[in-house]
Order: sequence, then C-alpha cells, then structure tokens
Amino acid sequence: MLRRSLIRPLTVLLGVALYSALLVPAQAQADLPAIAGASDLKFALDEIAAKFRADTGREVKLVYGSSGNFATQIQNGAPFQMFLSADEGFVFRLADAGKTLQGSRGELYAIGRIVLLTPTGSSLRADAELNDLRAALKDGRLKRFAIANPEHAPYGRAAEEALRHRGLWEAVKPTLVLGENISQTAQFATSGSAQGGIIALSLVKAPEIGRLGSFALLPDTWHQPLRQRMVLLANAGETAKAFYAHVSAPAARAIFIRYGFTLPGESS
Repeated sequence: MLRRSLIRPLTVLLGVALYSALLVPAQAQADLPAIAGASDLKFALDEIAAKFRADTGREVKLVYGSSGNFATQIQNGAPFQMFLSADEGFVFRLADAGKTLQGSRGELYAIGRIVLLTPTGSSLRADAELNDLRAALKDGRLKRFAIANPEHAPYGRAAEEALRHRGLWEAVKPTLVLGENISQTAQFATSGSAQGGIIALSLVKAPEIGRLGSFALLPDTWHQPLRQRMVLLANAGETAKAFYAHVSAPAARAIFIRYGFTLPGESS
C-alpha cells in the first residue's frame, strides 16, 4: 500500500499530468488550422501542403468538399481558417457577411476546366463535342451519367451549362447520378456506377483517376469560367496565413499548372 504521506503528492502529479494531456489537443489544434478546399483541388493541394510541410515544418489539416456546402458551414460558424473555393462568388458572399479576415475578398488562384470522362470498357466514347453522348442518348446505350450536384458544386453547374449548350440537358436528366462534390462524381464515373461523367480536368490529371478511363477536354466557351478564389477567414492564425502565402508562391503555381489549371493572367 502507498504510505498516506505519498498519496497527496502523487495525486497532485497525476492531476498535473492529466491537465497537461488535456491541453495538448487544444494546443495542437491551434497549430493545425483546418483548411476547406474544393474537391477538384484534392491532388494538387495535397502536393502543395506536402511541400509547405517540407519547407516550413508546419502542418495544415485539409478538408475537401463542395464549395457551396463549405460556404454554408462557414456562414454557420465552422472553424475553418482558410477557404479555397471553386467559385469566387462564395468567397464574395462570405466577405460581405463579415466572415473573412478584415473583410478580405481574397485572391483568384486558378481557373478550372471540365472534361468528359468515360471508364475503361464503357460503351460511351469520350469526345470533345459530346457527339457520342448524343448518339448514346438516342440509341439507348446511356443508362447512367455522373455530374456533381449543380445546386452547390461549381463543377456540377459548369457541367449543366455545357450540356445545355449542346442541347443535351433535358435528354440526359433522367440518367443523371449526382455527386455531392466533384471527387464523388469521379468515383461514380469510374466505378461502374455510371457509363461516364463530366468532372474536373485536375482530377483526371492524377494517375489515380486518369488510368481508369479516357477523357476529352470540353471547350471553356460552353460554360461560365470556373474562377477559383481563396481567402483567409476571420479566425486565421499564423500557420494559415503562412499557408495562404505558400499557395500564392511560384512553386505552388507550378503544381496547379501541372494539374491542368489555368493561372490568373495566363492564357489557357
């Protein structure tokens, strides 16, 4: 048995240890800012964050999803410190609502593109004019076609605009499988859940997705530009600010180019 004279010091030590253990997650969380990123950034931003970690020793927590859903979450108090949207309109709305750092409206970091992706073995052929998609709708080959939900995913909205431009929207609507974001849409388009889909060029540039099928780049004149804007949010700390600067630097811009993004001020 412990001697009574040792119980109180031991109790104090255990209390200090428990208090310290409880403090560590809070301190770690303060040094690990949550960054909200549009799903089309998944592979590019993972690389950028890895270089940021190698260059600075700092970490960020990347969370991917649809830009519209993120904007709603941030509006409702979600503790993100930085937002990289696939649609600059969501950033402007957050700035107008007082949710960004010192009212900042952020900066344009990239312009996205969309592609028609068909998985290996699909009866649908990937072509830049969507001619085979039109034929497949007429001859009954097309059963399921994937796009992101246009209500909150900018790439889904661009897909709808492109399909409307080609006069295919009403015909394709009964076949649509809607992804919550563009990453989920890519899963639908490559997993056999659909015979193809319209997704982000940046995703098919990654070998993990590109090797699963064929794709054709759709003309950017068929839809409104996918102007992607980032902004620091009102509670941004030093690590988030450093990451924001890192994303604007030449090394990060080179990664964006490799994943098919057009950069501000540069031609496609």
